[in-house]
Amino acid sequence: MAGTPPEQLKEADPALRGSIDQTLRDSGADHFVEDDTVFLKFHGIYQQDDRDARRTGKQYQFMVRTRQPGGRVSPEQYLAYADLAQQYANGTLRVTSRQGIQFHGIAKHGLSSTIRGINEALATTLAACGDVARNVMAPPTPPTSVVGEDVQNDADLLSGALLPQASAYHEIWVEGVKLDLGEKERVVDPLYGATYLPRKFKTAFVIPPLNDTDVLTNCLGFIAVAEDGRLSGYNLAVGGGLGRAHGKTETFPRLADVVGYFPRERIVEIAKAVLAIHRDWGDRTNRRHARLKYVLEDRGVDWFRAELEARVGFALAPVRHYELTNQGDPFGWKRQRNGKWMLGLHVEAGRIKGSLFRALREIVLRHRPAVRLTASQNLLLVDVAPGAVRAIDGILGGVGVQADAQGSAVRRASMACPALPTCGLALAESERWLPEALDIVEKTLEDVGLDGDEIVVRITGCPNGCARPYMAEIGLVGRAPGKYQLWFGGNHAGTRLNRVYRETVRTDELADTLRPVFQRYALERAEGERFGDFCSRSIWAGANALQSAAA
Repeated sequence: MAGTPPEQLKEADPALRGSIDQTLRDSGADHFVEDDTVFLKFHGIYQQDDRDARRTGKQYQFMVRTRQPGGRVSPEQYLAYADLAQQYANGTLRVTSRQGIQFHGIAKHGLSSTIRGINEALATTLAACGDVARNVMAPPTPPTSVVGEDVQNDADLLSGALLPQASAYHEIWVEGVKLDLGEKERVVDPLYGATYLPRKFKTAFVIPPLNDTDVLTNCLGFIAVAEDGRLSGYNLAVGGGLGRAHGKTETFPRLADVVGYFPRERIVEIAKAVLAIHRDWGDRTNRRHARLKYVLEDRGVDWFRAELEARVGFALAPVRHYELTNQGDPFGWKRQRNGKWMLGLHVEAGRIKGSLFRALREIVLRHRPAVRLTASQNLLLVDVAPGAVRAIDGILGGVGVQADAQGSAVRRASMACPALPTCGLALAESERWLPEALDIVEKTLEDVGLDGDEIVVRITGCPNGCARPYMAEIGLVGRAPGKYQLWFGGNHAGTRLNRVYRETVRTDELADTLRPVFQRYALERAEGERFGDFCSRSIWAGANALQSAAA
């Protein structure tokens, strides 16, 4: 065997079984051995410990993530999730930046019941994590045309086509059926092979001009092309990804290349071929260099296009015209095409908790709206009957939520990852610091006469970029407790990366660091110019922009 330790584990046990079942049956064990944590990720589970609660040792708990193509959640699923969160997790649900649901704070003895309950709700956690194609993202809003319906259908189709057939998942969590380990061909996945992918693989759909899934940050992106009111096909985007490591210049965020157009009916073979290129050419010796983005960066777009065309047996057509102009979610009540109503709700850092948790459960139980999870960690209640609008407003008003007044523009556009205390990669706070950080941003904007302006602020506790900080107008990336790397200059279309403005800024320095930049923005911006565009045009202009701006 060769490659990194995870590669060796996958090759030795392609069913992804490990000793998970034995540990589950051991009532005296509160956690799994390190090797099994690799397999658990494929099952949608992360083993974590509460760093706030460390006294005499680690306090183990688990995070479970669901796979929800396009962020679509039925009323029955949402109610099941709410009940599971109260019974086995910490009483909250978290909307992820990839349109899934995360349960936090599950003890080992509650894992089996949680995952069984998710499957009984006709959902799954399989391939929500791990070296596989993760949850397929798609526009969450109800379709306003046949094109939207077709895109959502294609997202569902592709989610099923890219789902691994890991036998141990159903054996352990659902069916309890033992597999004959002597028949290895039964456990080797026909698409992924014995060692699956070198790293995770992310897929998203988008319908221009709205870039509500940050499509260019994905390994594989499908940009819808409509002709005569129908979906004709997709422009193919490949090689996006944001993960990096501090001090490792060989790691970097990268936007996907748009490499060509193909007709809609070829989508499954295109997707499988792109995944197979990652499988066969991705770096299995260095996990920091194992994403598809590095295959594109190292080998080039022309090589990739030729390799893809050889695998699918036809040539990509030239890229069809498209334009991405903005991102973000709808808030408040909106009329749907079918005559029903949709309500967009801001969920700070994606965490559904407390009175909002209780109110949403009551709304879904009484009125049965479907739920849509957005890529910006917000939530939509859709297909609401006209007669239920006033009742839903009343339930939300009872917990202090007004549909037409959901916080400031800065807060509605913000994102944060969970970070401390449970994420093992976190170097600094993120979700817990977000409210204070936004207070600082808003107060500083007010000081220079810009109160009410929308600026996209995203915070992560480490450089892996789960909340996509490298696309934000202001990105704060954790370096150490109370210290962050400060990035400026992403655009509202989601088509430009930002750049480092300060390598390290302390939380108590943030206001003083932002104030002179905001003052320049207030005085020098062009008519209608957003903060990220101003930074790109003004602060980053010139060869020595970074040094002069940060001085």
